[in-house]
Amino acid sequence: MREKYEPVIGLEIHAQLKTESKIFCGCSTRFGDTPNGNTCPVCLGLPGALPVLNREVLRKATRAALALHLHINHESIFSRKNYFYPDLPKGYQISQYDRPFSEHGWVEIPTSERNATGQAIEWRMKRFGITRLHLEEDAGKSLHEGMAESATKSYVDLNRSGTPLAEIVSEPDFRSSWEAYDYVQFLRRTLLYVEVCDGNLEEGNFRCDANVSVRLKGAEKFGTRTELKNLNSFRFLQKAIEYEIDRQIEVLEAGGRITQETRLWNEREAKTVLMRSKEDAHDYRYFPEPDLPPLLISEAFIQAQREVMPELPEARRRRFVAEYGLSFDDAAQLTDSKGLADYFEAVVKASGNAKAAANWMLNELVRELNHSGKSINDSPVTAEALAAMIEMIDNQTISGKMGKDVLIEMYQSGKAAKEVVEALGGAQISDVEQIRAMVEQVVAGNAKQVEAYRGGKTTLFGFFVGQTLKASGGKANPQIVNQVLKEMLDS
Repeated sequence: MREKYEPVIGLEIHAQLKTESKIFCGCSTRFGDTPNGNTCPVCLGLPGALPVLNREVLRKATRAALALHLHINHESIFSRKNYFYPDLPKGYQISQYDRPFSEHGWVEIPTSERNATGQAIEWRMKRFGITRLHLEEDAGKSLHEGMAESATKSYVDLNRSGTPLAEIVSEPDFRSSWEAYDYVQFLRRTLLYVEVCDGNLEEGNFRCDANVSVRLKGAEKFGTRTELKNLNSFRFLQKAIEYEIDRQIEVLEAGGRITQETRLWNEREAKTVLMRSKEDAHDYRYFPEPDLPPLLISEAFIQAQREVMPELPEARRRRFVAEYGLSFDDAAQLTDSKGLADYFEAVVKASGNAKAAANWMLNELVRELNHSGKSINDSPVTAEALAAMIEMIDNQTISGKMGKDVLIEMYQSGKAAKEVVEALGGAQISDVEQIRAMVEQVVAGNAKQVEAYRGGKTTLFGFFVGQTLKASGGKANPQIVNQVLKEMLDS
């Protein structure tokens, strides 16, 4: 039945802007503080308290909008969005409605469907439209004892109330759960690059809602959508959308109809469940916020932020492929974070060997970082130290095999490559005559194997290489060992 239908998906990202104080007051935005400790009359919604806009919010929002090719409106309006939740102390949220901060943007990103094991099938570039990025304040947070549907007690923490949010609303351009997955990962990476959001899903400062509907292939009219709320991991997002597509098709095929509603993802049961009927915009009774004047943004202000924008991740990935000759996958991994990309370029600059820098980082260093729970910014091995080790391999001071042991010791001890090599017993042996003497001993001590080799059993060549390396304590240059052995055995 799936082939008869086409999914239509739109995404709403709520990204907390990385500021020290809240959007309309001076309270701290620090996560994990004592509940209700970072509050004041403004973010508690007490009578007579007046909001004052945080200028740093505008700087961060401007950078985010520029990164997403959005048009920044020189004049926008804050509005009151009226609804009641226990963690919304004023009974309304200060947001933006018909005159947002920015609109009409796009991103062009690599995306791919996945096979059963989660591996990408074929990467392709696709453009997705962005309707708007508007500013608003976050609500507080409700905490429940036990499962939410059977909680005996609930608590409200208003520390998050008033935290600045950028809500990024996409066009309904996504046609699969994996397109949505790739877009959300790309958006998070971009916001991290321009340093406007921490992107921490566990702490809730990067959250995603998905609007999902299905229609018969070839139809122009959209189907009735459902909203999947508060998806706090990339995998949950993909799985929830996939489940919801199948659920809606099953309902339609059985002769039923889809109801516009908000649903939650239940990971334990691997399905979406009803939360509430979905409100339309008119249900929120939007009207202009009387305590805040129109927000005016000058071209000079926008230009000042444009001048401090870093190279964005997709542009950097393309450059890594073109400039350093990297594969798509390697370039994508190295540009996954700004810290990783900066580290790579520092290694390349110091060593002059881009391919080796990529290989050692992605195959060895990243593994050590993952095992110890560190990020590249906390690596005990600096970019200059890794470059020095790569140079030792390039000039045959040590072998690639020795390099693995050297890097592990560098990571654990923080010592330089040269110091570690000396502690491990010295550099690689590359003197041809010294290696020839070792090979002669190995050949003389294994007459039967020499006879068998010369009789046609050429697979024994690896045996002789191993014996020679063993005799050298693992220090003999394997390339020279191979050359000398071949010359001696074949003569």
